[in-house]
Amino acid sequence: MRSRRTFVVLAALLVAACTTEPSGSATSPAVTICEPSVTAQPDDQLPNLTNIDKAIVALEQQFGGAQQYFEINATARVVNLFVALNDAKVAQPWLWVDGELSSKEGQPASGGTFAAANMDYESDKVLTQIRSKLPDAILESFYVNGDGTGSTLYGVLATAQCGGGLDIVVGPTGAVKSVDPVN
Repeated sequence: MRSRRTFVVLAALLVAACTTEPSGSATSPAVTICEPSVTAQPDDQLPNLTNIDKAIVALEQQFGGAQQYFEINATARVVNLFVALNDAKVAQPWLWVDGELSSKEGQPASGGTFAAANMDYESDKVLTQIRSKLPDAILESFYVNGDGTGSTLYGVLATAQCGGGLDIVVGPTGAVKSVDPVN
């Protein structure tokens, strides 16, 4: 039933989108109809939130103590940590892969920062609501950003199997706060 309704809606949009050229010939925009090939992303391809804690421990051991971060994000295999240096005037990117840390030179930066101790998301719940509401979406990465007051913002970057992206801001338990399209 869903695919028939989708077809009817798309057909109506296609007819409405046709325009008449001055010469009297009708043209229509290119339309691609996509039906996702799978219904759920495998668990082993979801952002691995347990790796965030491991990466923070490794990085803070290397620095000899707690750090301030502009952002921390995780994919299924990689954690990126953007450490705030020089009173948050420089962001130094660190990459954690398979238990190994590497870094690049810092770059000028500004924005909100946070301490790892301020992160309070529930790693076993934060992706669950998105997965239930958007079962066909591919959850590419989970991120934590500083909000400018020392607190944290959480979000997920997702792509549809048929194309297009979403930036989904969530609360600590995964409640969806906002959704914005991304190119």
